[in-house]
Amino acid sequence: MKKRISMLLACAMMLALVSCGGGNNNTPSTPSTSGSNPSSASGSTTGGDTAEDYHIGIITGSVSQSEDDRRGAEAFQAKYGEDMVKLDIYPDNFTEELETTIQKIVNMADDPLMKAIIVNQAVPGTTEAFRKVKEMRPDIICIAGEGHEDLPEIGSAADLVCNNDFVSRGYLIIRTAHELGADTFVHISFPRHMAYETMSRRVAVMREACKEFDMEFFLETAPDPTSDVGVPGAQAYILENVPAWVDKYGTKAAYFCTNDAHTEPLLKQLVEYGGYFIEADLPSPLMGYPGALGLDLTEEAGDFEKILAKVESTLVEKGCADRFGTWAYSYGYTLSAGLAEHAKNVIDGKSEITDMDAVAEALNVYSPNAQWNGAGYTNATTGVKSDNVFLIYQDTYIMGNPGHYMGNADVEIPEKYFTVS
Repeated sequence: MKKRISMLLACAMMLALVSCGGGNNNTPSTPSTSGSNPSSASGSTTGGDTAEDYHIGIITGSVSQSEDDRRGAEAFQAKYGEDMVKLDIYPDNFTEELETTIQKIVNMADDPLMKAIIVNQAVPGTTEAFRKVKEMRPDIICIAGEGHEDLPEIGSAADLVCNNDFVSRGYLIIRTAHELGADTFVHISFPRHMAYETMSRRVAVMREACKEFDMEFFLETAPDPTSDVGVPGAQAYILENVPAWVDKYGTKAAYFCTNDAHTEPLLKQLVEYGGYFIEADLPSPLMGYPGALGLDLTEEAGDFEKILAKVESTLVEKGCADRFGTWAYSYGYTLSAGLAEHAKNVIDGKSEITDMDAVAEALNVYSPNAQWNGAGYTNATTGVKSDNVFLIYQDTYIMGNPGHYMGNADVEIPEKYFTVS
């Protein structure tokens, strides 16, 4: 059975735009509050109470590959200051620059004041890097957000791993599409992603769920943005092919893509040609929607509710009510900032590293009023449940007139899907 995570927290909404070099005006900042009420559990602590006592490092992808992840890291840095929080970016083409990725993570451990390293997304190389960090500095807390490597493997090197709940979401995305009236589901990806257990298991769950809900299921392949075509070529492919896919599958088809860079062109064309989009791979009202809809979110920056409202009203104006969804708060943004917040609480002796309730409270500092659910990761082959790898998800919000939550955080996932592989 899944462990229900209660994440209702009374805290102020995000008020000020993060001040960061090279940033844009569409990205939310950190909340003005200093955090939620931390867990009272006493955990082991290293470091002290001021920025001078320890450093926290966060490594993410670039703005072009994973903007929300990066903006969440910047929000945490803006909250606690550059003296405490150190940021870095791994290469866009991380599959070809594995050693560079590893070295960037390991280099954080050269800082004698470094006490925690968070990598979001934890791309290939993170496991090896964490092993090297632990050899050098066993006192450093290593946390992986959205691990790309096998979860048992990265869990053996990291102190904590948090991923989106690919099993539950595989079922819930299909269920939601069915409830909205879709009769077909189209999954868009490429071989590198399909080699990941998280994504291959999710697509297997989606396929099985389509059978349950009497929907047709289809796979489409698009270029990998880390390949020679790069992000521009991958996005151009989506723009060119969506009209043909809509002709092929009809306007009652729902679409899902596994890559952030594919999301914006997919949304843009679905708004134009028809179809459903339940939520992104790493959901956020900022994931693809501003660019696809041509929105200027300068005035709304720092307030997810206003951002969501503007995206929603624009979709309604374009005749797209009840066809597009998201999570109300950015997953990538919340994960970068929230996991760093949790690391700080652990360092300060306020939380235990694998206390799921404490993780939930830290995440909710950056997603006030969100409804979440989740469970510990269970190996589909062995049935072994991990005590330091957590799978989490937020309720799905469908934009319409009026918009509404689907209540997915309260849905009981049939047990059979947890062993689908």
